[in-house]
Amino acid sequence: MADISAKQVKALRDQTGAGMMDCKKALKETDGDLEKAVEWLRQKGITSASKKEGRVAAEGLVHSYIHTGGRVGVLVEINCETDFVARRDEFKGLAQDIAMQIAATPNVEYVKTADIPTEIVDREKQIEMGRDDLANKPENIREKIVVGRIDKRLKELSLLDQPFIKDQNITVEELVKQSVAQLGENIQVRRFARFVLGEGIEKEESDFAAEVAAQTGQSSEPAAPKAEEKTKAEPKAEEKKAKSTKKKKKK
Repeated sequence: MADISAKQVKALRDQTGAGMMDCKKALKETDGDLEKAVEWLRQKGITSASKKEGRVAAEGLVHSYIHTGGRVGVLVEINCETDFVARRDEFKGLAQDIAMQIAATPNVEYVKTADIPTEIVDREKQIEMGRDDLANKPENIREKIVVGRIDKRLKELSLLDQPFIKDQNITVEELVKQSVAQLGENIQVRRFARFVLGEGIEKEESDFAAEVAAQTGQSSEPAAPKAEEKTKAEPKAEEKKAKSTKKKKKK
């Protein structure tokens, strides 16, 4: 694979309006060929998406998805520019795919890495800097390793950076860009919520036998002999002793 220079990336970006990382990826995929890189971006719908990113997307829908068995549910808001596109089956299909993606990836907490609070980023950096395997590394090497690890961790939290569950060769972000190219409007995933049955509820462990007994008004402990029964048993023992004494006297 050819080395990609910053000059090549800038040239492709100026020509297509695509993002820097998208341009770099396109050049890598095409071995630095500018014309092929432009075509690659067009096929992915990235150039169209880049041109529409600044346009207001205030229409759309809130889509719900309940996973089989009813144990996981998702709500996701996806915006577009017009209600006409919001009603199209292709847009609704995109919403369904993204909702299923959220249901299948429990670690995802944010739409994109830019949404992750700085305090979480700082905390992750502190954790990584304190790892034992970096203790003997030079400072500059440690810094590079930490940056790489943090970048990986942040992408794990980001919905748009996830490999699409139906096609692992593209990310959710690339899936959205393909829809932008197809539908001709700016499309944005705005927010989402994931619900898991029983999540956050602390269940007390209890003795099942005791629980049943409590519900039926009985005790789970073995019942002690009643005082009356004990009293009744004592005279019988005395009667047996008396009969035995009479028999001995007759002899």
